Amino acid sequence: MNSYLNRRALAKALLVGAAVSPFVLRSRAFASSCDDHIVRIASIGAPDTMNPFATWSSSWPTYFTYDALVGVDAQRHEDRKGFAKSWSVADDNLTWTFKIWPGMKWSDGQPATARDAAFTYNYLRGSIGKPDELNVGYNNTDGLENIESITALDHETLQIVTKSPTRWPIDNFNLMVPEHVWKDVSYADARGTFQSKLPLVGTGPMIVSEYQPGQFARLTPNEYFRGGRPASAGMIYRFFSTADPIAQGLKSGDLDYGSSLTAAQWSDLSNDPAIAVSESRVEQRNYLAFNTASGKGAGSTKALQDPAFRDAIGYAIDQKAIIDRAMRGHADPGVGLVMPVAADYYSDLNDIQRHFDLAEAGRRLDAAGYRDKNGDGVREDKEGNNLQLEMITGTKSGVLEMPIAAVQLIAGWLGQIGIPVSLTQLDSGALNARTAAPENGGGGWDLVVSAGWLSPTPHDLLSLGNSKLIGLSNASYWKNEEFDALLSEVDATTDVKKSQKLVDQASRLIYSEAPYIMLCYPFVLEAHRKNCFTGWGTEDAVSMWGYFPFDRLHPVPAP
Repeated sequence: MNSYLNRRALAKALLVGAAVSPFVLRSRAFASSCDDHIVRIASIGAPDTMNPFATWSSSWPTYFTYDALVGVDAQRHEDRKGFAKSWSVADDNLTWTFKIWPGMKWSDGQPATARDAAFTYNYLRGSIGKPDELNVGYNNTDGLENIESITALDHETLQIVTKSPTRWPIDNFNLMVPEHVWKDVSYADARGTFQSKLPLVGTGPMIVSEYQPGQFARLTPNEYFRGGRPASAGMIYRFFSTADPIAQGLKSGDLDYGSSLTAAQWSDLSNDPAIAVSESRVEQRNYLAFNTASGKGAGSTKALQDPAFRDAIGYAIDQKAIIDRAMRGHADPGVGLVMPVAADYYSDLNDIQRHFDLAEAGRRLDAAGYRDKNGDGVREDKEGNNLQLEMITGTKSGVLEMPIAAVQLIAGWLGQIGIPVSLTQLDSGALNARTAAPENGGGGWDLVVSAGWLSPTPHDLLSLGNSKLIGLSNASYWKNEEFDALLSEVDATTDVKKSQKLVDQASRLIYSEAPYIMLCYPFVLEAHRKNCFTGWGTEDAVSMWGYFPFDRLHPVPAP
């Protein structure tokens, strides 16, 4: 099981789905009313099941019901802990100890203990190598091959012993499930058709109590939530296929919160005094990738396999213009593999960073042997063939949309330096098929403008260059033994400072080899109404990795 799929599932309910039915849009049950104290939220999404062992697309709303053992939020914020209250690793860097919240209960009132956490992981471990291995959902077996043992030492103490040093015990995103619900579920059912009876049983603040695929999920407060019963009366989470009804719902008051807004909608809503808009930095990376494959799946020219050619192209990309003109300012400029929100590992690579200069791009292409020898305005490759590149693009499931304007800008710049580009826009399924590994039928393209949104863990930050993930998160088909060695070292350390050095080395290596030109790191655009609830927190408070701040919203007192 590869970590690309595990992380892809965590792209926060941004998957394109079926349109909401007219019934849902007209139903009085969804009309806004501050009096009922129900939080109404929406995003572009289509959760397919509430079973965490079988879904890649239901992070919201299942995050509101289930807790990760640790996960992203707990490592970034002292007040956003998950199933574990605290954790530590022994001097051997192999033995991890987790203290579970004392007296915690599942939403059905039964004790939630270290035994349930051990069950969750060992349930997954027991499926490894079997025909029905649990490797199809974001509760999956990825990383468990490096685990020696997982044991509940007592009700409040979980011990995980690894075979070699790794941060997997705190970086994995498996959601803790109750043993008394799942113990008799077969692996075949767990990865397939099994649906827990509603309401679900979890330790999160809101419990999924009703679910209509493609329409909505209704959630009710967890009476036993360790932080105290939420002050709201529940939540209705609506799924849409476009951002238009989200913006309309915020304006009309039918929604309290919405994300996945377009820049134009966000700007319009910012003028409404009843609405607060915000933007959040996330882990998405928008990039231009070169097809570096040779042999099966290779592009139209061997130039794509030449780092000097790719490096020269990097000087023809104006990241600032992309942000200003295509993203309307709602992004950070692209540089390396690491985005600013992954603050522990981010570097702007200022000592080796390229700058936009079409003349410099031309000079470097000339020096590398890609000249316009016959004066027709088109450069030739080293085999004497005109460079005419196919660029494909589209929005993959689980990522924020890349405006077509950005792609058109890139094509224009390449044309100015003598490299004509034909543009093909694809839907998500077709784009996945074209960029699949060559042995799986992918390839044959030259350039792709796409995006990925994984976690801020060192392993995932380096995923674009991971040769084991070619055709998945490694969209460029790039292979480099030195890079893979650095990734292996990253995966085998618990020391943050050592990880930082290794990530920086790997980032510099792939930047110089240029299988990707990073375009930008886009923001999530979101908005909430002010009239019904307080407690939204700071501008970027809504977590893309958990349920904060929806566990802490308070109804506005009636006047």
